[in-house]
Amino acid sequence: MSAEPDRTVDVDAVLLDVGGVFFVPEHERILGAFERAECTTSADLLDRAHYTGAARMTTDLDVLEDWPGSWARYLDAYLTTCGAPDDAHDELHKHLDSEFADAALWIRVLPGCRDNLRALAARGVRLGIVSNADGLIGARLREHEILQVGPGPGVEVECVIDSGEVGVMKPDPRIFEIALDALNLPPDRVCYVGDMPGIDVVGARRANIRPFVIDPYDLHHDADYDRISSLAELADRIAPR
Repeated sequence: MSAEPDRTVDVDAVLLDVGGVFFVPEHERILGAFERAECTTSADLLDRAHYTGAARMTTDLDVLEDWPGSWARYLDAYLTTCGAPDDAHDELHKHLDSEFADAALWIRVLPGCRDNLRALAARGVRLGIVSNADGLIGARLREHEILQVGPGPGVEVECVIDSGEVGVMKPDPRIFEIALDALNLPPDRVCYVGDMPGIDVVGARRANIRPFVIDPYDLHHDADYDRISSLAELADRIAPR
């Protein structure tokens, strides 16, 4: 019998996305958009809808070159998961586009994410954030007592790299290189956890960082990248310090 493959992750630091890792779209605003479009859905479907849409942002997309097409792919999968009929998609796009354009939509804290982050921190790895955001993501993470740079109410991390502050967005590798400089580590000693392959996997690979996709609903069946169900699973795989 052949030996099981070694799933140990030997890194000194873990960089983390925010959307899909700590925050997802706030339910009430999404339900309100459905109501304005004279459609209905269930709040129970909304988190899964996000991850289904994220899975459609595949690594063959050039997100920076074709953001409208990439976004339409995400939103159509999102709406299908919510049970929206095909003939309602255009109207729902109009209402949801404006909601998703507001970074403050992403304020629903994923259940268990704080405990899972603490489990990861307890493994002794250094931590940082790399997020496409609006310049305020660090403040939101601190406000919700998830994490912050330095001492505070949440887990201590070493850097929060927000595209709204640094002027470059994933999948451009430069945003990851800013984080590597902040950590003073080479890319082969770092991994990155995100939720959208076309943004997070592509960007991390361009920076020579090993990507992981958070996949709580087991949606990325044919992936050529690592998947984890939660940060707690990654914590279990981190090599002992």
